[in-house]
Amino acid sequence: MPINTEKTVGQMVAENSAAARVFEQAGIDYCCGGQRSLEEACRKARMSLAEVAALLEKAAAARTSADRDWLSASQAELVEHIVRKHHAYVREELPRLAALVAKVNGVHGGRHPELAEIARIVSEVAGEMTMHTMKEENILFPYIVELEAAAQGEAAKPIPMFGTVQNPVRMMMMEHDSTGAHMKALRDLSGDYAVPADGCTTYRVLYEALAAFEADLHQHVHLENNILFPRAIEMESL
Repeated sequence: MPINTEKTVGQMVAENSAAARVFEQAGIDYCCGGQRSLEEACRKARMSLAEVAALLEKAAAARTSADRDWLSASQAELVEHIVRKHHAYVREELPRLAALVAKVNGVHGGRHPELAEIARIVSEVAGEMTMHTMKEENILFPYIVELEAAAQGEAAKPIPMFGTVQNPVRMMMMEHDSTGAHMKALRDLSGDYAVPADGCTTYRVLYEALAAFEADLHQHVHLENNILFPRAIEMESL
């Protein structure tokens, strides 16, 4: 089936999670930049629209029933998945990243001064993400689950302490943009996580861990920005 190039890249990943791999390889932002059409996203990434569309068609054809359709999941299920998979991953990886970057900077920082800036940015990401996940789990996510229960007639509509869900959603999306910019800075500083010739095994492990953290963040932000949050705004208006 031909790909609809007017759809947003966020919609495409929501409909077929395998599209995320295509966009990752093409350098297309489908999480924070998920509202762009495929045509606009390809133009921004300086990629051929025809080539990316062909890869997406292949990905769509290869889709299996094992791929979870988060568009059809409830808000409560999606919240649980985000917390159990992505928030748990963040909490587990941040101390590991801090330890790795401290060790690599201590050994190689004299020859690779960019490592000091990488260490500083990792520390900033840790602070941002720790507060971010706490705010979501303690304030925003419970309200979203209550909104869904109200929309299904199972409970009274909750009274928000923040006026409207659009306010914390806007804040969370701004924080997503900030962390995304930090991750892009890490990728740029490291030359796309390229280990230098004199890099040790720990150097390689650090860059692999940062690349994996970035990939998980893309999926994490996509689920919130492109599925969870828009549905919450819609439910609140009912």
